[in-house]
Amino acid sequence: MILGIKALHIISVISWMAGMLYLPRLFVYHADVERGSASSEMLKVMERRLLKFIMTPALCLVWISGLWMGYAGEFWHEGWFLLKFALVIAMSGIHGFLSSERRTLEADKSQRSQKFFRILNEVPTLLMIGIVLLVIVKPF
Repeated sequence: MILGIKALHIISVISWMAGMLYLPRLFVYHADVERGSASSEMLKVMERRLLKFIMTPALCLVWISGLWMGYAGEFWHEGWFLLKFALVIAMSGIHGFLSSERRTLEADKSQRSQKFFRILNEVPTLLMIGIVLLVIVKPF
């Protein structure tokens, strides 16, 4: 059973991270097109669907399966797990921020530049690297 939960967790993480890396890239393009244009409207649909149908369900499955494995493996007292948990909380916060930015872009009220979104696009990558290293290496 735990192997099935682990497989679900890995699949969910891959799906969530795909969205976490792609959505800010869409924002880069969105920040550069004319408001109300056909391109802007197409990006709004893409962003909404990515968040609603891929990213948010994957986020929920990551949390459910991850908490299940944390409980089953009794990792709560291990330093690597606690730091990983903090990084996943930070990643979830970025997800929430991206969701908020999507609503702002959809309302044509964003004042953010494509440069801001290019920089923001790197944050999930850095968090992911930290999380994977902690899980694999378990340094403490």
